[in-house]
Amino acid sequence: MNDFANLLGADGPLARGIDGFAPRAAQQAMAEAVADAMASRTQLLVEAGTGTGKTFAYLVPALLGEDRVIISTGTKALQDQLFKRDLPRVAKALGVTPHAALLKGRGNYLCLHRLQLARSDGRIPTEEVKQLEQIHVWSAQTRSGDRAELVVVPEDAVVWQRATSTTENCLGSECPHFEECWLVRARRAAQEARIVVVNHHLLLADLALKQEGFGEILPGAAAFIIDEAHQLPDLAGQFFTATLGHRQVSDLAEDAFAESAAVSGALPALSPAVDMLNHALREARLTFSRMPERGPLDAHAEEAALSVALDGLAAALREFTAALETQAARSKGMAAVFERSRRAQALLARLCMAEGEAASVTWYERSMRGFALHETPLDVSQPLAAQRARTSAAWIYTSATLTVAGRFDHLVRRLGLVEPRTLLLESPFEFARQALCYLPPGLPDPASTNYTERMLEAVLPVLDASRGRAFLLFTSHRALNRAAEWLRSHAPWPLLVQGTAPRHELLEHFRASKGAVLLGAASFWEGVDVPGEALSVVVIDKLPFEAPGDPVLDARLAAVRARGGQPFTDWQVPNAVIALKQGAGRLIRSVQDRGVLVLCDPRLSTRGYGRLFLASLPRDLPQTRRIGDVASFLTSPALLAAGA
Repeated sequence: MNDFANLLGADGPLARGIDGFAPRAAQQAMAEAVADAMASRTQLLVEAGTGTGKTFAYLVPALLGEDRVIISTGTKALQDQLFKRDLPRVAKALGVTPHAALLKGRGNYLCLHRLQLARSDGRIPTEEVKQLEQIHVWSAQTRSGDRAELVVVPEDAVVWQRATSTTENCLGSECPHFEECWLVRARRAAQEARIVVVNHHLLLADLALKQEGFGEILPGAAAFIIDEAHQLPDLAGQFFTATLGHRQVSDLAEDAFAESAAVSGALPALSPAVDMLNHALREARLTFSRMPERGPLDAHAEEAALSVALDGLAAALREFTAALETQAARSKGMAAVFERSRRAQALLARLCMAEGEAASVTWYERSMRGFALHETPLDVSQPLAAQRARTSAAWIYTSATLTVAGRFDHLVRRLGLVEPRTLLLESPFEFARQALCYLPPGLPDPASTNYTERMLEAVLPVLDASRGRAFLLFTSHRALNRAAEWLRSHAPWPLLVQGTAPRHELLEHFRASKGAVLLGAASFWEGVDVPGEALSVVVIDKLPFEAPGDPVLDARLAAVRARGGQPFTDWQVPNAVIALKQGAGRLIRSVQDRGVLVLCDPRLSTRGYGRLFLASLPRDLPQTRRIGDVASFLTSPALLAAGA
């Protein structure tokens, strides 16, 4: 049995081999618990507060063991960091050579067949032709096919949709480029590796046996380590959602044209059906453009215009599928488009049923680009439990935010776990010395029309004392935009506003500045790491309750109510607590950091559930309602530490 106290101790190999490594008792305890769970093939949940070093805590037992381990992260950025930086550093310090592989979803890998089709398609917009040629040149140089390598073509460039495959348009083993396919190579490497680093979307795909023509990706794992595990239930809800959108149907028509170029006489046979399908798509898109942005589909199913539009789309898909069937035997590509069209036809019929199953909600959303129909499960605990039951592996879930007031119950229910082992490790940071929580007095109810402006007036003295150097996190983009407009005429600091530049550029500018204020929502609440003096204040405008009116949320709350629960206390409050902990966790990122957390929502003091939010923050985090304490802390830290 490995001695993790020594391995992760002051005189251990990591202390000797990794610059800046500091021994932490919580890290050693987590490594021991992870090793025990791996050996006994049990379920373990570990909340490891910021600064615990949870990545090293699970990498050490994973690297020193002999069994196959799958490590899953929440995002591709974390996946790359883990595989390219953390894993090699720990392995080198331990003196081991890991047989490891990095595996991403199919959309990250160049598809040679799709690239060839795109380059021969004379209808490609001029602005995309240059990018296609850049991809073509790179295709002869790359060793991984991972499109993240090609920085000259932005990750969100539309052209990548032409040069990568989807589950629907991949030809699998029938593809003429199958043996040289980058996705196939990456999956073969993953199947042979002992440690595989994936992300949650890919993990869910494999567990659901979504074979995509390649077979199971991750067979025979003895342990699954799920980092950023608080994200898994929501991502599972997205993954298990069945979707048919404007884009998918439009792609069918596009791909039928592309494939027909290599089949003599196919284009005249398909053209009438393609024209009918495109017309039906335009009519449906026009109909959805007159409807609210999103809503439950069954609530609108009886509306005449929508019924006519969806019936027209269904009829067009039937004609299109029938036309494809006459050409399907003439090429593998045409056969693949035919099968996709059959599946789309069946899915549309299911989604358009007036009454969905009680276990799911059918809904629509529209955007400037089109519309989509979805069927989302209300509870993912059962499919997640069923997938775990297919394995005999250890399941280890970890994050800095798994508990609500110290209890794991909410996440245990959402993941469908039964009496798992749990371990709560508080952050080693000294919050009593390093941080202060300010609750501004006198703010109106968050529903007030002038709440954002009043909140900013209360925050300005804090920003004066910190000389900027702040994150302002908002629960809605509407509030963010109002705040940006107000601050431009009331604040002297450089403003960096989400949406004006890519996230990584905003963060680079913030780190490099000496007093900027960054305004963010949604993605800025998680995965943002700015240690040091650049960030001294984090402001949260409101408690992050999920937005009312979302069709999936409304259906889930109704389901909680139907089984005798309390939707607000059983669902909304626990989810908001975990989100608040994520936002608050942006403040203190190292033992040298000092800063103020400003929680503006008066409901923390005026409502009973406010105590639950405050009880979920670090135990030794001091609180104040006096702006003088904040100014003293930010300008004369020694005074406040001495009790002045």
